[in-house]
Amino acid sequence: MLMYPEADIPVTQLSVQTGLGAAHEYRVGEALQPLREEGVLILASGSATHNLGELRMAAIDAPATPWVSDFTDWLARAVAEGRTEDLVDYRRRAPHAARNHPSEEHFLPLFTALGAAGSGAKGSRVHASTTYGALAMDAYQWD
Repeated sequence: MLMYPEADIPVTQLSVQTGLGAAHEYRVGEALQPLREEGVLILASGSATHNLGELRMAAIDAPATPWVSDFTDWLARAVAEGRTEDLVDYRRRAPHAARNHPSEEHFLPLFTALGAAGSGAKGSRVHASTTYGALAMDAYQWD
């Protein structure tokens, strides 16, 4: 609503296939590349970290815990450097990956956007915020 308040653009929604993992979602994004090349906006919505079990009554403005900061810093560097293989294999390569994402459904949309951008594409973090010390809502874009 903020970007297009008149709702005058066509929109379609894709479902995340939670059981198929990051590589599958990346391939979905690759299949969308031709649309991107035609000027279609590909928007993915998720969460940079999502472990509700770690909230533990923290204040809404609590600073990010070290395990969240380590993960989001790694993510920002990997996106900026175009490290596609590292990103797709984040469960093994990123610090505290399982703690930040006990389940992947909130993180998988990133891989669809990454796949649409293309292998080795370099992106940038355009927003970073953390609430309750554990929920990072960073936003990325690929030009």
